[in-house]
Amino acid sequence: MRQIVLDTETTGINPKLGNRVIEIGCVELVDRKLTGNNFHRYMNPDRESEEGALNVHGLTTEFLADKPRFHQIVDELREYIQGAEVIIHNAPFDLGFLNHEFKALNLPAFDEHIGGVIDTLVQAKEMRPGKRNSLDALCDHFGISNAHRKLHGALLDAELLADVYLAMTRGQNSLGMDIEEEVVATGIDLEQVALAEILVVRAAANEVTAHEELLNGLDKAVKGTCVWRTAAV
Repeated sequence: MRQIVLDTETTGINPKLGNRVIEIGCVELVDRKLTGNNFHRYMNPDRESEEGALNVHGLTTEFLADKPRFHQIVDELREYIQGAEVIIHNAPFDLGFLNHEFKALNLPAFDEHIGGVIDTLVQAKEMRPGKRNSLDALCDHFGISNAHRKLHGALLDAELLADVYLAMTRGQNSLGMDIEEEVVATGIDLEQVALAEILVVRAAANEVTAHEELLNGLDKAVKGTCVWRTAAV
């Protein structure tokens, strides 16, 4: 399955007020593996960024002055995302801008070119109700380093979001499926795997003694029988 993790930067928060897309970053996943086939473009919006947006992404008018216009990169983008499932954090925002850009060029809407959308913000809210679910908060939660993220950048944020998405959905592949895929890949008979001998390594005498001393200490601490002895029974 081909998936594209996508992020944009814009001149403001509302395309209906004339705000434009100025950066697109996309990261490709095929069968949940990063391929390195990424898509990254800056665009000249022919307008200034609003102060709040500029503080977020830092993409100045001077920096964007020699970049192509959206209509000059749209065919590349359409080809790249065609038929893929697209993963976005807070999808209505990015889709609203991209659909607006496509409509201005008399093209079918962006979301008509793709094979569906996954909104990781919706997923995160279901997984972590009542918690902060910004990209930074999710990076912290899943132990993904974002120390190099001083300003928002579409490609950097797409790369971080890809890591977050894979961490969030890791449990969707069952252990049984993983084992079967590995067995098929190596050509091992599944029946042989099922009948394989289980190797049991027993504790050495000194390890048993040390364990008993630890349990005695716990018994003394709780003035009775610790839960580990109860569980053992």
